[in-house]
Amino acid sequence: MTPWTQVYSPVMGNIFLSALVAALPVFVLLGLLAKHVKAHYAAILGLVASLAVAIFVYRMPAGLAGMSAVQGALVGLVPIGWIVLNAIFIYDITVKSGDFEVVKHSIAGLASDRRIQALLIAFSFGAFIEGAAGFGTPVAISAAMLIGLGFRPLQAAGIALIGNTAPVAYGALGTPIIALAGVTGLPLDHLSAAVGRILPIFSLIVPFWIIWTMAGRKAMLEVWPACLTAGASFAITQFLVSNYHGPWLVDIIGAIVSMVATVILLKFWQPRNIWRYEHDEAVGAKVEQGSGKVVKAWMPWVFLSVFVFAWGTPHVKAFLNGGPKNQPNLLMGITVKSYEMPLIHKNIIKAPPVVSKATPEVAVYTFNWLSTTGTSLFLAGICSGLLLGFGPLELLKIFGHTIYRVRISLLTIAAMLALGYTTKGAGLDATMGLAFAATGALFPFFSAMLGWLGVALTGSDTSSNVLFGGLQKVTAQQLGLNPILTAAANSAGGVMGKMIDAQSIVVASVATNQQGEEGTILRYVFFHSLALAALVGVVIFFYAKILPASWMPAPPAPAPAVVTTVPAPVVPAAPNAAPAPAK
Repeated sequence: MTPWTQVYSPVMGNIFLSALVAALPVFVLLGLLAKHVKAHYAAILGLVASLAVAIFVYRMPAGLAGMSAVQGALVGLVPIGWIVLNAIFIYDITVKSGDFEVVKHSIAGLASDRRIQALLIAFSFGAFIEGAAGFGTPVAISAAMLIGLGFRPLQAAGIALIGNTAPVAYGALGTPIIALAGVTGLPLDHLSAAVGRILPIFSLIVPFWIIWTMAGRKAMLEVWPACLTAGASFAITQFLVSNYHGPWLVDIIGAIVSMVATVILLKFWQPRNIWRYEHDEAVGAKVEQGSGKVVKAWMPWVFLSVFVFAWGTPHVKAFLNGGPKNQPNLLMGITVKSYEMPLIHKNIIKAPPVVSKATPEVAVYTFNWLSTTGTSLFLAGICSGLLLGFGPLELLKIFGHTIYRVRISLLTIAAMLALGYTTKGAGLDATMGLAFAATGALFPFFSAMLGWLGVALTGSDTSSNVLFGGLQKVTAQQLGLNPILTAAANSAGGVMGKMIDAQSIVVASVATNQQGEEGTILRYVFFHSLALAALVGVVIFFYAKILPASWMPAPPAPAPAVVTTVPAPVVPAAPNAAPAPAK
């Protein structure tokens, strides 16, 4: 098939008019969700809109547009849908065995106050899962735990989404920052440090924001020591690890420090008033439980943490994928299968100014069934079920029930990702990015909003960095800005879009058993997402225009031109020649 080159201003050659048209699928999706249309219908209609704009406005061949949607749907099912399915599987096992009640009372033993529980689970524990796995896992786990503890479904979903913000840039062992370095060519340690000088501000803010959203300003002020401890301990660790070690363990170490610091605080301080919902007056009542029973009840979550962390480490992942090419193991060729997507592989050409030169897009679907995070959750679920006394047939029955419970949500996730990949393949997202990049002197602010848009569209800070990282660098160089700052702004601003991307909304609705209420969840968190993203933009603008340039790591200096001096040839004097006359 003849390669097709993306065009970014198809509407009268005007980037802003083109951006309005490019945003039409997003308006359709979000508008339908806001009107209480069921998420899978909204996703399918949004996909239809994206295909129509791609084919009829951007003149993308129909075959390319259709295969882009197919690739997105496959990614939606594996790895993302597989993660969601198995996260809910673990939760269903603990509920079926009755051990979640033990977990519930053990958390209440630490703090019967709902506000403290929200901090420990949605912020601190969620950050740990984000650091180990990412890609929707922390929202699924945190929201399921909160709903199991008795939180109201809407608040459980909203709190989990808001909590899953500040850690996202370093999620999955630093994958978004590593991808950003790869696509921009900027030093990894510089980008890690730069993001680590932006996000700690928000790591400090988010715990206060969670409790204010959940219980109001007055109730938030009653637990300010806990908010400060959870947020400040994470923020300080986030800054130190990102600046002096790298992006890999920022969330893991920060989350552990945050949880330990908060638990230590609770040994010496408790809120004056215990905040509960009206429907759970009995929560907080002392329940005597043997230590062995508590340890056993927590083992599924221990298994989850251990398996997810192990699966995220480079050595384990490499082994599960068959080993490096120079040292293959017995799994080589069995656990990873890569398929070039028909029609679209290297037939969609990205063009300047999104990239420095015309570049064919690689379209390969990798089916790494063993090393994907969802498989680690599945194995954690199997181990947990056996430990809790279930037989293989009982576990199979629970798993079948879980599949049935999330079937519509899996369809929704597939349609959402199909929409995102169609948008990406046609260049609609690049059009919207270029419109942001055309804001001139205000670009430092909009560089963060561009990252926010990227995550809202793609559902991933990694994908947003790959999509807009190069554009951030090129625009910064054209405007005389530090490209390290604008590239970091893409990732830092992107984390605030995580709470409104369609994938996260669906995951939260499944975890809290609110299928069909995705629009309600979206309305609950949309303002928070936009407000926090705008605050990131203000911080970036302040860094770019007011703080001295030395506050941010400097971009690498271009290599100096190598000048080779060739000595003039020496011509030997003729024998017995007369000396040259003096000048």
